[in-house]
Amino acid sequence: MRYAQQDMSAPASAVATDRHAQYNKSRLFLVSVIALVAAGMAYSLRSNVASDLQRIFLDPVDKVHSGEMVANILAVPFVGFVLTIAIGSPMLDFIGMALLLPLSGVCFLVGSSLLIFAGSISSGPGVYNVLWSGALISGIGWGLVETVINPLTATLYPDEKTARLNHLHAWWPGGLIIGGLLGVGLSSLGLSWQLKLACVMIPATAAIILCIGLKFPPTERVAAGVSTGDMFKELAKPMFLVLFVSMFGTAASELAPGSWVDFALSRTVHMPGILLLVYVSGIMFVARHFAGPLVHKLSPIGLLWISCLLASLGLVALSVADSPVMGVLAATVWGCGVCFMWPTMLATASERFPHGGALLMGLMGTAGTASIYFVLPQMGKIFDNEAARLAGSGDAYARMAPGPELDHIKGLAAQLSFKEVAIVPAALLIVFGAIWLYDRSKGGFKATKIS
Repeated sequence: MRYAQQDMSAPASAVATDRHAQYNKSRLFLVSVIALVAAGMAYSLRSNVASDLQRIFLDPVDKVHSGEMVANILAVPFVGFVLTIAIGSPMLDFIGMALLLPLSGVCFLVGSSLLIFAGSISSGPGVYNVLWSGALISGIGWGLVETVINPLTATLYPDEKTARLNHLHAWWPGGLIIGGLLGVGLSSLGLSWQLKLACVMIPATAAIILCIGLKFPPTERVAAGVSTGDMFKELAKPMFLVLFVSMFGTAASELAPGSWVDFALSRTVHMPGILLLVYVSGIMFVARHFAGPLVHKLSPIGLLWISCLLASLGLVALSVADSPVMGVLAATVWGCGVCFMWPTMLATASERFPHGGALLMGLMGTAGTASIYFVLPQMGKIFDNEAARLAGSGDAYARMAPGPELDHIKGLAAQLSFKEVAIVPAALLIVFGAIWLYDRSKGGFKATKIS
């Protein structure tokens, strides 16, 4: 059953075109891309320097729990994202995109600086709080990016939401690729982890500069005259609640393992784990540019069902991969599974409930990011507990000197942490399968057009 779009009359299309004629759509889209690249680079480079942070700052404080501590630092940006997008989305039409998007660049500059100079700011146990704070502020910057660019893209391209959001979010993995390659390249040159994190400041500064003098449109909801009360009514609809809860699982399947892959799998696949993240990001970057035809063939929900199947199989495969070849093969399956999840979930919610506006899209992002804050530390706990079990006890693990035996234990613990997460996308097969069958029984999904 093909994904069916409702026909749009010529006058309606003309109105949409005229409404945005006064705005520089190409520059608006470009600054959205650059801001998202900054967020992707920050995410990738934080993952790349996680082992450095653990070795330099956290192992001397508490080696037994340093895995959980570094996982918390990697996870706290998602808290900043959640708080920002939850507060910023309903206020977006009042505060304005023109203020929030350049503010995201400022947050990336401040957050990266705190991480870079953490050792100078504090020492001992207190350095953890500095690292945590820097990661949190970077997460706020990421949240501001998503608060603006998703409703902005939906507003500029009301008849191409799924395709355009996938095109935009292709630059999230684009940022991961840039950050990952910079991390590997700078490491090969023997340069410091601080210099790696400083690279985030380049796109962050560019985004701030490009926003100067740029005129932003009102959101689709405001332009159509939909009241704030009607916007909030959308949130009580049962199907939105189902999508909201499902967003927890789809995001956890992608972003939590992505944050953990370099730290956890480098020992088991015998290659830098960040290269797997770069490779998967390459799959995502290319595939998201072809989301339109796939969605029209399968429907958004159908695409999500297939994505969850591949993501679950890929995570299981990553948990047993023990060579570079197996690592790449497993990462290919996982990458093909997660590549469409985030933008397609956003587009699905917006197409079904366009009157929800920026609030609805923001809540979807909040749900996805909140899940990672819970899932990623759990992966850290699984890692710590399994490592202690394999060593005989927590004390025995803490006394182990660096070497092949310790690396072997850490590798097995890392594999278990990936295997446990595979249940999340597997459970969503039931949810998306039921919605897919329901849509087919009604003749195929038809996107709701805002009046």
